[in-house]
Amino acid sequence: MTFLRDILLSIFLLFLLSCNTKTNVSLIVHHAKIYTVDSGFTIAEAMAIKEGKIVATGTNADILDSYKANDLIDAGGKIIFPGFIDAHCHFTGFATDSWKCNLFGTTSFADVIDKVIAYGKTAPMLWIYGTGWDQNDWSNQAFPNKRTLDSLFPTRPVFLKRIDGHAALVNQKALDLAGINSHTKLHGGRVEIKNGQLTGILIDNAMDLVDKIIPALPDSLAKKYYLQLEKKCFAVGLTGVQDCGVNEHTIQLVDEEQKAGRLKMKIFALLSDSVAYYDRWIKKGPYKTSRLHVGGFKLYADGALGSRGACLLKDYTDQKNWKGFLLNEKDHFINIAKKLSASRLQMCTHAIGDSGNRIILKIYADMLEGKNDKRWRIEHAQIVDQNDLHFFKDNNIIPSVQPTHATSDMYWAETRIGSNRIKDAYAYQQLLQQNLWMPLGTDFPVEDISPFKTFYAAVVRKDANGFPQNGFQHENSLSREQAIRGMTIWAAKAAFEEKEKGSLETGKAADFIMLDNDLMKCANDKILQSKVLCTYLNGEQVF
Repeated sequence: MTFLRDILLSIFLLFLLSCNTKTNVSLIVHHAKIYTVDSGFTIAEAMAIKEGKIVATGTNADILDSYKANDLIDAGGKIIFPGFIDAHCHFTGFATDSWKCNLFGTTSFADVIDKVIAYGKTAPMLWIYGTGWDQNDWSNQAFPNKRTLDSLFPTRPVFLKRIDGHAALVNQKALDLAGINSHTKLHGGRVEIKNGQLTGILIDNAMDLVDKIIPALPDSLAKKYYLQLEKKCFAVGLTGVQDCGVNEHTIQLVDEEQKAGRLKMKIFALLSDSVAYYDRWIKKGPYKTSRLHVGGFKLYADGALGSRGACLLKDYTDQKNWKGFLLNEKDHFINIAKKLSASRLQMCTHAIGDSGNRIILKIYADMLEGKNDKRWRIEHAQIVDQNDLHFFKDNNIIPSVQPTHATSDMYWAETRIGSNRIKDAYAYQQLLQQNLWMPLGTDFPVEDISPFKTFYAAVVRKDANGFPQNGFQHENSLSREQAIRGMTIWAAKAAFEEKEKGSLETGKAADFIMLDNDLMKCANDKILQSKVLCTYLNGEQVF
């Protein structure tokens, strides 16, 4: 009897022990407020992570009673979101701009000149290449003239690109080297001439005539700049970027750095609109590794509103007899759409003006022929005539927007397009309602890299000083939940990656950030004060 009792007791104790066995994981985060951004926007207290993926989320008791790890983080009630994903930016381009003269935030053309003179003394090559000026920020909002540059740099070429990348000021030496004169003709661009003289202003495709003769940056330096920018991205909570319009050589450099374990940022890349690329990439389809995904092409329908290159249905309000232009013949976009419609690659087209948007939307509609899951995108969708909104819904065309464009342009946009058309501009809530999801980005370096500024502009529609009092066309603001989804799961979905990242759900990548501020609850004026405390990528702390 005693022997039998001992056996039964042993079995019972083994049973109890087995019930208390915890599953080993690599990391547990507990006592946090975790916005999972799942379909129900569930809030959890803790999560378990193993091999870079989410194993489970739940209450503190759920996770701590079921899992054990050598690495535990007591969040102390701090806020956790999925890592932010920028759905439209220029990561590699911004990185390699590091050697250029920084003209962002200049307050006058005289300010530009001062910076260019100082830069010229230490520039790493003969060319003086600057980027970031915006005449709309100056008291004199007219385009500058090359005369001062000609007098200061008669034998040294100068190329100064506008903030939106759709206009540049060059000096005579650069014009001479590029073979540009008053007789130069081209499609999709303009060489500005006033009183029979070249002003040095080149719009859109005209810039390429100069840009293509500037010596390329050494690969070693480009890779160094990628790593420097990656640190800035992690510091503001970005764990993924969608790099719009890159060449094959850049993709090769990124792939090399990632495979070597140096570059950790997750990058979805859209190839630039190059005739040589289409047949090759359509044949092989998307390229995907654990951190790099080449999934489509980025095209440009028109230019930018600030440089009056956006293609409008009617004249610019502040420049009669001028409607802007397409950057290519309409047939070019039709031919590319035909090619891509039979492939697994996305077509993503920059369209700013209401005419540019209408043309591309109709071309998309003709190829897509109704409901589909190709996720072709209109990048910016900045001014869309009310009569054209239905194309998005009818054909599942995705508007990919950048909320800070609205709060950057609001000071002068109405002078470009008037009081009636401005109502059709930056209409993010209307665009969202077409498909009930919409990715958000920054377009950095055109705008600031900070996702908090994206969130603030989307939700509050004001500048950092609280202007305007009631928000810029606040009826088109997004809710806080919509904005967060646009910066996480919807951004992932725009790249066909929603099953692997964008939310903190079982089986997905453990890409998350911890903040000192609850973006879902804080006062509007506290949003821009938010700080990232740490950033994790695949369960590894990278900031």
